Amino acid sequence: MGVAPDGPLLDVQGLSAGYGRRTVVSDISFHVGRGEIVAVFGHNGAGKTTTLRTVFGFQQARSGTVIFKGQDITNMPCAQKVARGITFVPAEQFVFPDMSVLDNLRLGGHGGGGRTMAERLAAVYETFPLLDERTAQLAGTMSGGQQRMLSIGIALMAEPELVLLDEPSLGLAPAMVQNVNNALRDLTDRYSVSIVLLEQNVRQTLQIADRAYVMRSGRIILEESAEQMLQRGQWWDLF
Repeated sequence: MGVAPDGPLLDVQGLSAGYGRRTVVSDISFHVGRGEIVAVFGHNGAGKTTTLRTVFGFQQARSGTVIFKGQDITNMPCAQKVARGITFVPAEQFVFPDMSVLDNLRLGGHGGGGRTMAERLAAVYETFPLLDERTAQLAGTMSGGQQRMLSIGIALMAEPELVLLDEPSLGLAPAMVQNVNNALRDLTDRYSVSIVLLEQNVRQTLQIADRAYVMRSGRIILEESAEQMLQRGQWWDLF
């Protein structure tokens, strides 16, 4: 049974998933509102990535439901979820290194979105001006932070309503992390794109997030507003 159209954009209830006989995620529930950035924190192995992979469809759910815009999409193929407005940006191998920036973006724009390719490119360049300056550059020759911007740009070319981001700060210098985070907040504020952001960088992420969940051993142990979590000042006891 789906949620009402005016309910959460994404509503995950009782989700469990794993690999082989091993259960990694157990009976977790969370939601994402329209135009909201939701951070998910947890140590390595807490089940964060498995959760996103299951929501997106890379991984089959063992139980529970994934409701998007009021419709049950639990074990729907990834391509259908992209067509409905969800994109996923993995932590690694997120660009095509032997292709130019422009070709990477065009590839992301095939088969999705209601606007023309040129209109979608213009919107991405508005968010990430650096990509407009480097359209002919091979993606593999860019820095890690620049590749991360490109990966998000690729995802945006499908004109998603929900972007699932797995550790965008991984391997980036603090200044570049701030640049990426500022761009994410701008996306949400300007286009009402909703974002689920998996991170271990708690303080910087809370500066742009609306709400946060903490995962431990495959379960969600805490939900708070970003403001509430920032007031804690330290978070070692949650991990």
